[in-house]
Amino acid sequence: MRILKLFILLLNFSLFSLTAQEAINVIDTESSTLNWVGKKITTSQHNGSLKFLSGELTICANNNGSESLVCGGKFSVDMTSLLVEDLTGSSKQRLEGHLKSDDFFSVNKHKTAYLSINSSKATDSGFIAQGSLTIKDITHPIEFKLTRSLGGFVADLVFDRSKYNVRYNSGSFFENLGDNLILDEIELTANLYFQ
Repeated sequence: MRILKLFILLLNFSLFSLTAQEAINVIDTESSTLNWVGKKITTSQHNGSLKFLSGELTICANNNGSESLVCGGKFSVDMTSLLVEDLTGSSKQRLEGHLKSDDFFSVNKHKTAYLSINSSKATDSGFIAQGSLTIKDITHPIEFKLTRSLGGFVADLVFDRSKYNVRYNSGSFFENLGDNLILDEIELTANLYFQ
């Protein structure tokens, strides 16, 4: 009986130690930013922004406690907040409408995108994070850079829109597009600030 009590005590202590080494950082959705860039085969491009609905980053100490790693995270993005920031007036409104339509991100049907982080590797300036990205209810693995910054992190991520059934003028789906070809790679930069 004593051995069983001792085992339970040790197990509880181990669980407490594990959770004590984890820190969950909740982002400030007002100050955190998410910017995107999309490019054509020519030199032209468009850029804009999206807003976070929520987000958190879990930092864990390693076994000897000498260094920390990003060991988890989850973020949700409001796709209805999609803005184009390099145009004004009717051109801006037209492109925003087009990007929200079924030609691109089908925002009426898929209002939220999700990013999760499962693990990371340490680098000189931060981490390489591994996780998954969900757009239009389609999920694929993703790897991206997390760099430490004043008050938080900067995340630099590139995703292939063709994997998420975003087909408009994509060379993955259509041939002979010429100068109308829009590259599949969408660049995202997030500035993450914590509460």
